[in-house]
Amino acid sequence: MTKPTIAAARLALIAGLAAIPFAGSAVAQQGPVPNEWIKLCQKQKETDVCNVQFIKASTESGQLLTALNLIEIKGKQNRRVLQITVPPMRILPPGIGLQVDGGKTQKVEYVICPVQENPSCIAEAPLTDELINSFKRGSELTITAVNFQNQPTPVKISLQGFTGVYDGEPMKQSEFDDRRKQIQAEVEKRRAEFEKKLKEEQEKAKAN
Repeated sequence: MTKPTIAAARLALIAGLAAIPFAGSAVAQQGPVPNEWIKLCQKQKETDVCNVQFIKASTESGQLLTALNLIEIKGKQNRRVLQITVPPMRILPPGIGLQVDGGKTQKVEYVICPVQENPSCIAEAPLTDELINSFKRGSELTITAVNFQNQPTPVKISLQGFTGVYDGEPMKQSEFDDRRKQIQAEVEKRRAEFEKKLKEEQEKAKAN
């Protein structure tokens, strides 16, 4: 596979991260954005691309904490890659730590971490059968990056449901689109409710 093809596949799959909206602090006060394992597949010319992903959002801020993508590209050339996405402003040398239950922590090296207009930092490692099987046997993942204050930021991801999603059929695009619309509608509803409540509290404070 040529570099442009790999880059195109990576960008197409990263785009899936934006499909589920991450709300700001206004939504966070009303509850978390749903987190779950999802399998999506698409055909890009003569290449089949499947991605099993989990997106973890903060229950406090509603912002992205981390996202896991298990990407499999099949065609004239094949490639499998584990991709981890974390917020920007990470210290690069430590990489990202990946630990299944209480096992050995694997270091995953960063491949993208822009300084300007930095939506996220991305690390990648080969997606091996050994790694996949450890996910299937495990109960929880711990993803640890190091922020600009040199503090580890561990994030827990449940492996419940992983095996069924990974081995099962991909979600239909229409079903995914419907779910995305439902989540977006719920996000907008929560935002409106929060803003209304905040305005009422501000008016009440002024009156006192």
